[in-house]
Amino acid sequence: MSKFLAFAHPAASAIEAKSIIADYQKKYYDARHVCWAYMIGADRTDYLSSDNGEPSGTAGKPILGQINSFELTDIVIVVVRYFGGIKLGTSGLISAYREAAREALMEANIEERHVTDDISFTFPYLAMNDVMKITKSLQVSIVAQQFDNSCSMTLRIRRDEADNLRRRLTDIDGVTLA
Repeated sequence: MSKFLAFAHPAASAIEAKSIIADYQKKYYDARHVCWAYMIGADRTDYLSSDNGEPSGTAGKPILGQINSFELTDIVIVVVRYFGGIKLGTSGLISAYREAAREALMEANIEERHVTDDISFTFPYLAMNDVMKITKSLQVSIVAQQFDNSCSMTLRIRRDEADNLRRRLTDIDGVTLA
């Protein structure tokens, strides 16, 4: 019976993912196949997979399919196969690689991260209370602030909340977005 080893790693770039893949190819040089898939970036448009000698579409695509099923990005999954003498057939290979990738993801510590935007603006000191109410009501991080007769702040917020923050800030008299 074939033996499958699956590994999931974070990867911030395609270069990093390819480096991780190369490390596994060196470490498991005696394996029949080292198949893999990666997905990079918040827009999820930078991805690639490899069947590494398995029949076309039987390894890389099922691995990538699991990344998509879990809605992940900035990840690489490598599945190593040691051939056990029994041919699994196309559907058997697809199932085996999909299950190996799924198991690796089930065991992984998945971090949830959000794309953020920095919003810079100026405002008169008299508008301080209104500005601070908004910063406390939304989940923002203060990146920079300067208080004087004319004040300025830069706030970091999840991209999906950025328009709401801009709208609320511009409703305050004297606030000017940078």
